[in-house]
Order: sequence, then structure tokens, then C-alpha cells
Amino acid sequence: MKRLLSGERMLAGVELRFLLLLGGLAALVWGFLSIGGEMAEGDTLAFDQRLLLGLRVPGNPAEPIGPRAFEEAMRDVTALGGFTVLTLVTLVATLAFAMHRRWRHAGVMAGTILLAQASSRLLKNLYDRPRPDLAPHLVEVYSGSFPSGHAMLSAATYLTLAALIAHLEVKRRAKVLVFALALLLMAAIGFSRVYLGVHWPSDVAAGWCVGAAWAIFAWLMLIRLRVRAPPSPGR
Repeated sequence: MKRLLSGERMLAGVELRFLLLLGGLAALVWGFLSIGGEMAEGDTLAFDQRLLLGLRVPGNPAEPIGPRAFEEAMRDVTALGGFTVLTLVTLVATLAFAMHRRWRHAGVMAGTILLAQASSRLLKNLYDRPRPDLAPHLVEVYSGSFPSGHAMLSAATYLTLAALIAHLEVKRRAKVLVFALALLLMAAIGFSRVYLGVHWPSDVAAGWCVGAAWAIFAWLMLIRLRVRAPPSPGR
């Protein structure tokens, strides 16, 4: 009887977590659509221009604030959200999960990032927003501006990885740490895109919304797979 009640409480907890995550996913999608609608109507332009110019030397938009060393550091940070680095992170994480026979985690990691990359291209083509023209671009860019692919894919990759690691980790402090590191990386990468003059702030905010939505989607899939499938070996 006690075992039955314990199982029912566990199932209720899983269902509550699922519903909360589903609500968060809906909020992020709504946030992205709201930003996209405001951007399309030109309502974000004044805010975007003010923030972007705030990171430039007054009277000289070609010169970002701060020393040269900081500018170089921002180039290094922005590379952490680039296609090559994120692909390597995804491959290493997927292989690591597979080597430990965490097949569901490996599948969720690889599948989520592939879908996120495809959606990034689709959304950029759909909105087709030009890159900022207020200042020279301090790194090369090759695609549309909205949403920021670096912000979106870094959020999707690092937050999904954090969620999967936290699912396997038993210590609460470790769970908090992996999420804190993921959020720090995603924030730094998003900031670097505006600092380097290649994205409007609204591009970055929209990218964060979609990337975080994909991470929540991954978490939801893991919960559903865990409920339907038997426990993995060693768990």
C-alpha cells in the first residue's frame, strides 16, 4: 500500500513538472512571437538603436566602448555560440551519453539541436531582417539578423545539455551549477553579438526565447520517455 501511494505521488510530481514546463514553453513561444511582431512593425527600432549605440564611444559608432583586449575577448566569447563549437559540443555530449548507455539522453540531445538548427534557418528566412547598419560589423556575418542564431542555438545547446546533466546528477548544488553556467554562457554570447555590432538587441532576445523553448521541449521529451520506458541500466 505504501509503495502504491509512493508511486502515485511520484507520478503526480512528474505530471506537475510536465505541466509547468509546458506552460514555460508556451510563454517563450508567445514571447518570441510578440518580439517578432513588434520588430516587424518597427516598434523595437528606437530601443534597439539606443542599446546598440550605448555600447559605442559617443560620437564614434565605429568604436566600441572598452579596451581592445575586451573587444578581442568578445570575439572569443561569440565563437562559443558559433556553428563549429556548438556542433562539437553536441557531438561530444551525445557520444558521452551513448558511451554511458544513456540512450534517451543521447537521442534527445542530438535530436533537439538538429531541430533547433533547422528552425533557426527557417525563421531567419521568414523574417529576413537586415543586419544593423549603425556601426561596422566586427566579425563576419552571412545570414539574416532575426532571430540571432548564436543566441538561439547557444541557449538551445547549453540549456539542453544542462537539463540532461541535471537529470542524471543527484546533488542539488551540482544541478544549480550546470544551469548557472549554461545561463552565463548564453547571456555572454548574446551580449557579444550586440557589442560586436552584428545583431540588434531584439534579435538576441528573440533568439533566447526560441533557444530556451527548444531546451524545455527537450526536457519534456525526456520526462515522457522516462515515464513510458523502463529505467536505463545502472539507474
